[in-house]
Amino acid sequence: MADILYKDGNYIGTFDDTNAPGAPTGYTGGSPVDTGDLRRKYNFGDRVAELAVSQDPFFRFVTSVAKKPTDDPEFKYTERRGSWHKRYAYPIAHGLTAGGVADSNASIAAATLVEDAIYYFKMATDYKSNGNITNVQGNASFTVGSTGTRPEFFLEDQLIKINFQATNVDAATPALAFLSTDWIVGKVISVAQGTDDVTLGLKIVKPLGADSELSGWGAGSTAQDNPTDWTTTEISGFTYETLETAKAYVVGSVFDKGTGYPETWMDSPFSTGYGQTQIWKTSMAMTNTDRATVLRYEPNEWARIWREKLIEHKWDIEQSLLFGAQSSSNRTTQGAVDWIVNNGNIFNLNTATKSQDSFLDDLSALLDPRYQGSNGTVFFCSTAVYNWLHKLSGYFSNNLGMVSPTSAISGPQDGDKSMGRADLAQTGRKKVLGLDTTVITTIYGDMNVVRNIHLDGTNIALLGINMRYCAYRPLVGNGLNRDTSVYVGVQTLENSGVDRRVDQIITEAGMEWCCPETHAVWKNA
Repeated sequence: MADILYKDGNYIGTFDDTNAPGAPTGYTGGSPVDTGDLRRKYNFGDRVAELAVSQDPFFRFVTSVAKKPTDDPEFKYTERRGSWHKRYAYPIAHGLTAGGVADSNASIAAATLVEDAIYYFKMATDYKSNGNITNVQGNASFTVGSTGTRPEFFLEDQLIKINFQATNVDAATPALAFLSTDWIVGKVISVAQGTDDVTLGLKIVKPLGADSELSGWGAGSTAQDNPTDWTTTEISGFTYETLETAKAYVVGSVFDKGTGYPETWMDSPFSTGYGQTQIWKTSMAMTNTDRATVLRYEPNEWARIWREKLIEHKWDIEQSLLFGAQSSSNRTTQGAVDWIVNNGNIFNLNTATKSQDSFLDDLSALLDPRYQGSNGTVFFCSTAVYNWLHKLSGYFSNNLGMVSPTSAISGPQDGDKSMGRADLAQTGRKKVLGLDTTVITTIYGDMNVVRNIHLDGTNIALLGINMRYCAYRPLVGNGLNRDTSVYVGVQTLENSGVDRRVDQIITEAGMEWCCPETHAVWKNA
């Protein structure tokens, strides 16, 4: 079946038989008109990405390094998240017996947790066991103890570490609840599974040094809150580093000599994601008379329009890959901004108030080695943020120095600049796939920063996209390649005898996203 072009309420392409099956409703063509080359498809895939490279950097990257063809317009993909660093839970109740655990008091006396004493803790966690799907910075989906989050990894003879703090959180402000001044280690002697929690019997190995309170209790909107009272909004505001003090981790295991095989557990690291391809079309038409006319400045008008339409087509794809939302009914693919805002790390960035220290804290959360398994992140930013990053990274070398503490001279001293050290410094520029890329060195590694003008005028300041965990998926199958193809033909307009050259640029592709922990967005505060 030939492709049909539609313009100004009329079909300008025709089937070669007016009675052909599937002729579109509204087609009122007279005598059959040959579609000629309109049936023929020309594919040139990557050539589009070579045009006006700096205008559409994300499209350039994904088509060059992250292309993974699909043979289904509604494709599935599998995500895998490891469990080795997720064997943690929060104590949500405690007591002298398994049936007598209470969740209303954070305090435990040191005399209760002495060596070899038996004490019981009810544990719950904040990530989904099926798929190991976790909360991310600024974007919590699960509360502690919510459906499907039961800790599955606790076994007898494991050693568990639980953090305590000495301050009275019942009377303290929530911000001071995440402290760690002491900890206990207990050997698991019993495991009783509840619906979404587990009650552990612990034989104390490392005792509590003084009367203390469980870390993290009282961190919510009221001072008495235990972790199950935290809302998703409150969890979104806690940083990874902050939450660590409230987590109880498996810290090994211990067995007597001559013992046999221990129990085991099976994790579920896989989850399924879904993607949707989208069809982009750009059409152009011109009579053969105009094509044959030599003009001033640019003699070949068709060649000029052809290049402009290719760039227009690429521009539209970039916009969709950034701001689109996935919809099966509307045949749209998932854009980077929409996906990351809904699934990835979210930070605030206001170039007027954001400090270097605060930005480094953000990078610390994003590049946590427990979650970020690679350094393949590219940072796409608006023009304002691009300038801000360069000003920030050049500030130390251009403006700061150090003077002797005994010196009465104030202000920067040129001779002392070598004594300073910047933790955010521009170290060079390079070309990556033809794109101008600034390298900014931080204490967490190099940032590869690329300006993206499509983010100008939006509330998106900076996109951190790990290119290893996203893919551009053109539809390819059965000998057809819909990765930027061109359908061309010469048509004769009805009742006029005029030949018109009609070209149609078609791209059908979608985006695959996975591992939310590795992507981030900074939004204007």
